[in-house]
Amino acid sequence: MLWEFHEKQKGVEIDWSWSDQQLQLIRKNNIVPIVGLVHHGSGPSFTSLLDEAFPNHLADYAASVARRYPWVEHFTPVNEPLTTARFSGLYGHWYPHLKDDYSFVRMLINQIKGIILSMQAIRKINPSAKLIQTEDLAKIHSSRFLKYQADFENERRWLTYDLLCGRVNNQHYLWKYLKDCGIAESEIHFINDNKCAPDLLGVNYYVTSERYLDSAIERYPPSAIGGNRRHRYADVEAVRITGCVGLNSLLKELWERYQLPIAITEAHLTCTREEQIRWLKEIWDTCCQLKEDKVDIRAVTAWSLLGAFDWNSLLTGEHHHYESGVFDVRNNSLRPTALTKVIKGLATEGNYSHPLLHQKGWWHNETQNPSANDIALQSNTNQKPILIIGKHGTLANVLARLCTRRNIPFKNLSRTEINLLDPEDVEYAINKFQPWAVINAAGYVKVDEAETNSEECFAINAQAPAFLARSCRQHGIPFMTFSSDLVFDGIKQLPYVEADSVKPLNVYGQSKAAAEKLVMENYPSSLIIRTSAFFGPWDQYNFAYYVLNTLRGEKTFDAVNDVIISPTYVPDMVDASLDLFIDEAEGIWHLCNDCSLTWFDFANELADRGGYQKRHVIAKTISEMNLHAPRPKYSAMMSEKGMKLPTLDHALNRYFKEKVY
Repeated sequence: MLWEFHEKQKGVEIDWSWSDQQLQLIRKNNIVPIVGLVHHGSGPSFTSLLDEAFPNHLADYAASVARRYPWVEHFTPVNEPLTTARFSGLYGHWYPHLKDDYSFVRMLINQIKGIILSMQAIRKINPSAKLIQTEDLAKIHSSRFLKYQADFENERRWLTYDLLCGRVNNQHYLWKYLKDCGIAESEIHFINDNKCAPDLLGVNYYVTSERYLDSAIERYPPSAIGGNRRHRYADVEAVRITGCVGLNSLLKELWERYQLPIAITEAHLTCTREEQIRWLKEIWDTCCQLKEDKVDIRAVTAWSLLGAFDWNSLLTGEHHHYESGVFDVRNNSLRPTALTKVIKGLATEGNYSHPLLHQKGWWHNETQNPSANDIALQSNTNQKPILIIGKHGTLANVLARLCTRRNIPFKNLSRTEINLLDPEDVEYAINKFQPWAVINAAGYVKVDEAETNSEECFAINAQAPAFLARSCRQHGIPFMTFSSDLVFDGIKQLPYVEADSVKPLNVYGQSKAAAEKLVMENYPSSLIIRTSAFFGPWDQYNFAYYVLNTLRGEKTFDAVNDVIISPTYVPDMVDASLDLFIDEAEGIWHLCNDCSLTWFDFANELADRGGYQKRHVIAKTISEMNLHAPRPKYSAMMSEKGMKLPTLDHALNRYFKEKVY
């Protein structure tokens, strides 16, 4: 119930209609809410974190909330006050963007006083109200030279709880620091005299919570470099340098220091789906182990439930980058992700199993999540694999690379190793390799030759995936296959969405349309990915390579200027496909990068970024190309289901960094 949302101006009557509706729904569903008032902010515009009146203003608002909802018992008046003070007063990330110790300490003290006064005001109305105080569960590591700074920060990380528990006196490690920053002893005595020990310590733990300080700044990008006015140093995630002590050790430190009940109030990882479920399950297992060791841990929270926008930049830019949480809300509805089943299993059964939980997350890797360019492709079949059909093809090779990068065991079969047109051979392969899922990446891809070779095209593109789908249904395992933008006729002139009718113009498109129909008839739970105009960094069989290789040889390149498509960076599409597959998504989904342009425009963009003369790209109409198979003049696509790949600009930036040809 954010303060700045409800009380935009001081003294104006608060409109409670939104919160009334939400809390009524929460109460109706037998959910016990923890109400937060300030979450990484300065409150309304009439105050700020540096305002000496901030604590009293917040307490007035807290009292208004308690009067409106006297049945609410759990409150977090200010979320992560130490973290907010650091980001707003010490690092300059957030308003008011200051970078000095006085501002940092003043903001922290104001927030702590605000928490104390708020709980006093709330408890006058509801004496049983409880304080759930959240803070980042941090740990600082460092090179030997910077040990003094790490020691200081490792004491500073406890300040929120130390202040609220009345522990900061003239014997405290940071007493002199607080006084040197301009905090009067009377203020600290006020906090001690009115100490407000949390009823529950809410700790937020991320892969970024443990930091490493390194004076060898030449090893790091400028964005990682800061300092303390004595020395300059890099501040980076410890997991990528030395590794972490981990949640187990940090929770033990917390418990031994305070002996107060603990909850994990945020446990989220911005990563691929299998890594998200590995992270949450690992945190759950750690907490269960500690609970057996008599550490009083009450809960684990999957934050955030609905995902978040732009947290990868700490909200310092408005890039509309969305990371999904337990649900994906990009199409304005709740689409369950794989995390929903994890949470349901843990909450109701106390456990959850999935084939992808047998592997450790990247944060345990000695090589710290290496690029797929630097690792050997190999099939890890110690655990149940994903069975990938189509070895040696572009799509199957990218799937293999990204499964390796994501630590997903797989077995990659070529069409010579499995006869897709023989149902018995398909059945034999599934029984032999015991996959937990099957991905069909095989296909007849020669669009023009298909016009005179329709029988083979239909057999490979339609009949084979139908056999695979049927076998997967019989074994009760997920199945995914791929389709094409060429199932459309191009009449629409607006990006095609999943619900649009198909009307292919050529044999290849007809085979893909037939495949969609047959697969869904044989196994309605299948996942079908429609995509368009592949380009990727790891092979020579794509439009981008043809353009750049031709221009490199100082030749001209003919590109069609009257056909509009949606170029698709294959690594983006495959990563998103795997996420959907792990989420157990069903039906047809469109996946292509966020752009619509002609082949000619695409070729010009490649030429420009590659440093070649765009005048060597020659515009041609589709009729001038004398292609055997007719093409739709417009086959750009977008998803109405909410899945959105990065922009083409973003994809091209990565393509030129990652390409190996």
